[in-house]
Amino acid sequence: MNGGPSGFHNASVTRAFVIACALFTIFFGIQGRPNKLGLSYQDIFKKLQLWKLIVSVFAFSSTPELMFGLYLLYYFRVFERQIGSNKYSVFIMFSIIVSLLFEILALSLFKEPTLNLLTSGPYGLIFSSFVPFYFDIPISTRYRVFGIRFTDKSFIYLAGLQLLLSSWKRSILPGTCGILAGSLYRLNFFHIRKMKFPEFISSFFSRLSSPATGSSSTAAPSRNILGNAPSYAGRQVEGNYPSSMGAATIEPPEDAIATLVSMGFDRNSARQALVHARNDVNAATNILLEAQSH
Repeated sequence: MNGGPSGFHNASVTRAFVIACALFTIFFGIQGRPNKLGLSYQDIFKKLQLWKLIVSVFAFSSTPELMFGLYLLYYFRVFERQIGSNKYSVFIMFSIIVSLLFEILALSLFKEPTLNLLTSGPYGLIFSSFVPFYFDIPISTRYRVFGIRFTDKSFIYLAGLQLLLSSWKRSILPGTCGILAGSLYRLNFFHIRKMKFPEFISSFFSRLSSPATGSSSTAAPSRNILGNAPSYAGRQVEGNYPSSMGAATIEPPEDAIATLVSMGFDRNSARQALVHARNDVNAATNILLEAQSH
C-alpha cells in the first residue's frame, strides 16, 4: 500500500521519534539490557523506578520488534501529513500518556512482582495509530492469494499482528492499551483533537531531526491540509485518463479530497483524479498511483 511520498517530507515529528527509538534501542542493546526495560509491578510500585516509564516508550526489546515497529511508525507518518506536525505531536503525547496509564492500571490489577508483564517500545503510539488507519484510510485494491482475500491494507495489519504477538502477553497488553488510547482520541475525549502545542515545540522536532537526515529540504514548502506533498503531475493524470464528463463536471466533495490528501497526494492532483474518476475515491487512488509510477 502506498503511504504517499517516500521519506520524511513534512513528517519531522515522525522522523525525530523514529530516530529516538532507534538510538535508545541500540544504546540499551549494546549494554545488554533490552529485556530489562519492560514494566513490572515491582519496578513501578515497589522500587519506584519511574524512569522506566520514559525509557520503555522509546526502546524496543529485540531487533525484530525494532524492525516491525519502525516500519509501522514510518508508514503512519501519513497522519502527521494529514493533521500537521503540531496536532500530531498532541496525538503522540495523548497516545503515550493514556496508554501508559492503562498499563499502570493493568499492573496494579495483576500484581505479579516477579514478572515483567509489559514489553518495552512505543506500542501505545503504534497501536493507537491503527484506529485512524482502520477508519480513515480507504481500501484501493483487493486481490486473492490461494483463495484468501487480501487488500492493500493487509500487510500493515499483518505487520501489526506480528508486533502484537512478538512477546505474547507482554506485548498484547500494551498493544491493547494503545488501541484504547487511539479510540479515546477518535472520540475526542476532553476535546483533545482541538488542542495544539505552542508552535515552537513542534518546530523544535524539525530542527532536532534535520541534522540526522541532511538538508534535504532547504526551501520552505507551502502548506495544505497535510503539509505539502509533491505533485504527481496533474498533466499526466489528465493525459492518461481523459474526462468523459464533458462540461458537466461535478466538484469533488471536500471529504473525498481530504481522504486522498491524507494518503500523501497533492491536493490539486487529488481533485483532478476525483473529477476523472467521477468522485470514486478508490478509482481516484488508482489513477494517482499510476500517475506516480510514470
